[in-house]
Amino acid sequence: MTQNRTHTCGELRSADAGKTVKLSGWLENLRVVSAALAFAVVRDFYGATQIVAETEEMVSTFKAINKESTISVEGTVRERASKNPKLPTGDIEIVPAKVEVLGRCRHNELPFQINRSREADEAQRLKYRYLDLRNPAVKDNIVLRCQVVSALRQAMTDHGFLEITTPILTASSPEGARDYLVPARNHPGKFYALPQAPQQFKQLLMTSGFDRYFQIAPCFRDEDARADRSPGEFYQLDMEMAFASQEDVFAVIEDVLPPIFARYGKYNTASQAPFRRIPYLEALETYGTDKPDLRIDLTVQDATEVLGSCGFGPFEALTVKAVVVSEFEGTRKQIDKLCADTEVQSGNKAYWFRYDEAKEITGGIAKFVQPIKDQVVEALGLTPGCFVGLTAGTKGAAQKTAGVLLKILGAFCPNHFKKEQYAFCWIVDFPMYEIGEESGELEFCHNPFSMPSGGLETVEKAIRGELDPLSITADQYDLVCNGVELSSGAVRNHDPEIMVKAFWMVGLGEEDVKAKFPAMYNAFTYGAPPHAGIAPGVDRMVMLLAGEDSIREIIPFPMNKNAQDVMMSAPSEVTQKQLDELHIALVKPEE
Repeated sequence: MTQNRTHTCGELRSADAGKTVKLSGWLENLRVVSAALAFAVVRDFYGATQIVAETEEMVSTFKAINKESTISVEGTVRERASKNPKLPTGDIEIVPAKVEVLGRCRHNELPFQINRSREADEAQRLKYRYLDLRNPAVKDNIVLRCQVVSALRQAMTDHGFLEITTPILTASSPEGARDYLVPARNHPGKFYALPQAPQQFKQLLMTSGFDRYFQIAPCFRDEDARADRSPGEFYQLDMEMAFASQEDVFAVIEDVLPPIFARYGKYNTASQAPFRRIPYLEALETYGTDKPDLRIDLTVQDATEVLGSCGFGPFEALTVKAVVVSEFEGTRKQIDKLCADTEVQSGNKAYWFRYDEAKEITGGIAKFVQPIKDQVVEALGLTPGCFVGLTAGTKGAAQKTAGVLLKILGAFCPNHFKKEQYAFCWIVDFPMYEIGEESGELEFCHNPFSMPSGGLETVEKAIRGELDPLSITADQYDLVCNGVELSSGAVRNHDPEIMVKAFWMVGLGEEDVKAKFPAMYNAFTYGAPPHAGIAPGVDRMVMLLAGEDSIREIIPFPMNKNAQDVMMSAPSEVTQKQLDELHIALVKPEE
């Protein structure tokens, strides 16, 4: 042990009674019973131990110390008369002979109660994160993160992968999000970029002759926060395999992740290999999303033919989707809330009716459905006691809203939601291209470095006008768990000829490709092996394992929703001297 302690605060037991010990930690609590009796609790990383002051002098000593001061206590271990079964050290207590303050807390009032910090305002928690992390419940998430990262490293090493770190300062690259730029002091007007992912570097490693690469890779993207996405930076289990196919990547992931989820997860059941594979378009049709939560046994049905002309205005000339829930027991008030929540999350309204035990159509839009009851019952496979949630709009909007409604209904109905498990699936056959919402032009749908299914022949057919570019799929896949996208991956486009023609489809010529990806293009001209990879998000994995709803709960020092570190006051202003050294002039936006 160190000079400030002989034992930790979670270590002592009844067998240690009679020993003289020295503990160090934070003064968590003090309960004064009388002038000559007080009970203190000292907490460190490992646990907590009760201290009993039984003299006026010792009680006065403790009363003079603010809570959360760090102290050392020397004394004798004795068995407690009144044991605390909720505490691992609850069978013993320390009678102190000496107390020393190692680091005084100079504040009489704390921003929040340490053991209840999760109930505090998030802004306060982030500002005083070093206090928030003293809460054992918060600390445990960070410990879990360390354990999971260690297990991932060991599993990847056992599968023959080498851990290789790639550069943090690199060139700007169109990865799909905004770059964080770093001005180059010795190269005025030029910038480095923090990597959105090690995508190009790991592919270059494959062309360099390395067979299996991985790293716990930091990635930087200037994008808005969500519950499952931290702004600024995140970490992923980045991996790549040479001479590999989609099946090879699937085999590794299906072998690595289930044991880790079963061991460290809040739920001890995880999907075993092979994970279910769902084509992208089928996922949208069946679940209304490309991130289905397979713990929910509900599906989306197309009701356009049977309900599109029922006379209900919002359905006219639009796609109509239905989510049927058997044995539904919600009240009208609960149904209204389910529909309101769906509108808030999707931006579109949801509608409903019931097929009751008397085999009648009731509630919601019943008057429009009743005249065609028999057709609707047959088309949607209704049985007495069913609830039918409905959405309408363009095909994409109707699908998306139905997906949100399905998830909300699943969470509401325990008989349709087997919550305590980790349900994995692969989403496959992603479109290679899409029409951009803002540009109205053909764009890459996901990863521009993916291999088009069918290779060169498919792209050339599209160039000749023999094939609709929107029908081209990519050898790309997403890993989804419990409705959360853990990662995207792909078989890479390793042929420079196919790469040039794939980029030509989105308006970038060969010279553009050479200029944007010089290292990768040139490397591929020297003979690149077929290769494939994936990069599951570490933060999202740990969030699922810990059973948390927000990713900030498993990050040691997270930013807030506005990408600000309120604890360190970042981003912050810099001096004029620093700006001059970097040849930067600030232009403030107009108020």
